[in-house]
Amino acid sequence: MTTSERIIAVDIDNETLSAAGPDAEHERRVAIFDLLEANSFSIHGRKDGPYKLALSRQDNRLIFEISAEDDTHLHTFILSLAPFRRIVKDYFMICDSYYDAIRNQTPSHIEAIDMARRGIHNEGSELLDERLAGKIDTDFDTARRLFTLICALHAKS
Repeated sequence: MTTSERIIAVDIDNETLSAAGPDAEHERRVAIFDLLEANSFSIHGRKDGPYKLALSRQDNRLIFEISAEDDTHLHTFILSLAPFRRIVKDYFMICDSYYDAIRNQTPSHIEAIDMARRGIHNEGSELLDERLAGKIDTDFDTARRLFTLICALHAKS
């Protein structure tokens, strides 16, 4: 992918994806910042980036509204969140364990939990990559950053 095949802006619909407090809002801002810093993204079979991404939720689906830099609508992609339910839940549970371990456990215990956390994150990223295949082209690092954003959209304070 060329350097133009990337996301340059992310907008979150606060009506359907409102943050559950300042901590959740902070997680979203960090996830968006990380995604915008480095990503590889394009609509499958097209090279009309860079792209603006608007995210909203309808029922249990995440709506990706993809526009060109000049705001011309290019594509809408709907991602069912049902396949991610278990992974996101497991990810939050292991993150809670990780934060508890930081306060109370030995470095080797913290490292073991962190390896498990990264493994679950990779599992979610691989699932996202599979679900986007043939529709949205990304590299694995971008899929990881998008999965982080999906988790941040589920975060509670």
